[in-house]
Amino acid sequence: MDDVVASAVRDNAGWCDVVCRTHDLPGVTDDDAWSVPHRSPTWYPDAVTLRPGVDARALLGRIDAGPGASVKDSFADLDLTPYGFHVLFTAVWIHRPATGAPAGPALTPVATPEALAAWAGAHGGGPLFRPALLDDPRVTILARHDAEGVAGGAVLHRGADVVGVSNVFARTGTPDDVWTALPTGDPLVGYESGDDLEAARRAGFRPTAPLRVWLRE
Repeated sequence: MDDVVASAVRDNAGWCDVVCRTHDLPGVTDDDAWSVPHRSPTWYPDAVTLRPGVDARALLGRIDAGPGASVKDSFADLDLTPYGFHVLFTAVWIHRPATGAPAGPALTPVATPEALAAWAGAHGGGPLFRPALLDDPRVTILARHDAEGVAGGAVLHRGADVVGVSNVFARTGTPDDVWTALPTGDPLVGYESGDDLEAARRAGFRPTAPLRVWLRE
């Protein structure tokens, strides 16, 4: 399971890097962490640890650690309280091996900037999701539709040996409609908490290990 967590962590850092690059914020990756030197877009961290035991002071030296800074503590082993941070939320990494056919209503890939704008409007992310995402072969944005348009969706990011799932949402119906319709041909990873975690579990995902996100107000 340690390998699964490590793969999930690296895949998530890769997705954060893709999003930041579409906002002209190239990231830096080494054995310790992925990070961006300038403030990341809303909802995205300025750094993601890639192994346990990262030095907190050195990590914060890689980012703009002022008010609004956030760090994804992938192994829940940092203490950033002395640096003015508090825990914004806790969650767990999740994993589902490759399995049988999807059970939920079909999800369709988003292929055009216009369709992406409609998807982002339903999601609530607005300008966060830029058309450049559609040009990255590692990224697949999925949508569920009803008579009124985009009813839900998710993002897939293909890493080295897993596919990361994020941004699962349901405008109508329930999140289960999306979780159970996710593709099944690859091992899937991600992280969730609360009701979203329970929806993922009902779709066959298993919780693995904790993480935390720290924020400096």
